Amino acid sequence: MHGLGNDFVILDARMTNIELSDEEIQYICDRKRGIGCDQLIILEISEGFQETLFMRIFNTDGSEARACGNATRCVADILMNEEDMNSCVIETVAGMLNCRRSEDGLITVQMGVPKRDWKEIPLSKKVDTDHLPLMSESVSDPIAVNIGNPHCVFFVDNIADNWGDKAVEEQGKLFELDPLFPDRTNVEFVEILAPDHVRMRVWERGAGITDACGSGACAVAVAAITRGLTERKMTVTLDGGDLVLEWVSDDAQISMTGPVSYVFEGQLNLS
Repeated sequence: MHGLGNDFVILDARMTNIELSDEEIQYICDRKRGIGCDQLIILEISEGFQETLFMRIFNTDGSEARACGNATRCVADILMNEEDMNSCVIETVAGMLNCRRSEDGLITVQMGVPKRDWKEIPLSKKVDTDHLPLMSESVSDPIAVNIGNPHCVFFVDNIADNWGDKAVEEQGKLFELDPLFPDRTNVEFVEILAPDHVRMRVWERGAGITDACGSGACAVAVAAITRGLTERKMTVTLDGGDLVLEWVSDDAQISMTGPVSYVFEGQLNLS
């Protein structure tokens, strides 16, 4: 499945246990030798909540992620179709996420209350998370946000001309591995187009450049609102398309709305 081109191999382990090594995950995610995807998702039985399922998220390098908004929307669509309902709750490492389907078929996920304290990001030392002491020749003055996983958001000019794949990869790698982020970080580059519209590109921790990143779009919305650059509801345009983000107040959950798509189904022989 994919959400705006952010694509996932989703394995159902609710009936049969699936344990994968880092090497097996890397193989499955490889676009030339395996199936190919941005993240691999494993669906498990929720131990504490019988009415839902537990979603595990793995990056292409085998590392486990705590949150993925686009994958959550895809999994929510699976569960809602199975149960013939228009709302559900998905359990993740980052917590319980409420999801619903609107009449137009779009899926909304409540991604939780954004975390802004330096220990919650987490950062390796106490700094002002609204103005991180990070810079390069190309960017400076980012904001740190945790939406189930850490994000470092830079505001830039003219993404179309100045932020092609080479620039995003160079700067994304640089800040993903900065010592300020003990768990590494996702890196977003954002251009403000209007008070209700932004354009972003993303370098995902453990995955690289992706067409879309739901938690990254949430982080971008929080960062833009915190800086007073946008309204509290906005369209975020990513390489793969548009998501709608809304953060009604600083202590509220942030919601993300967008489409999901099925590509194919099959069986994977792991022996």
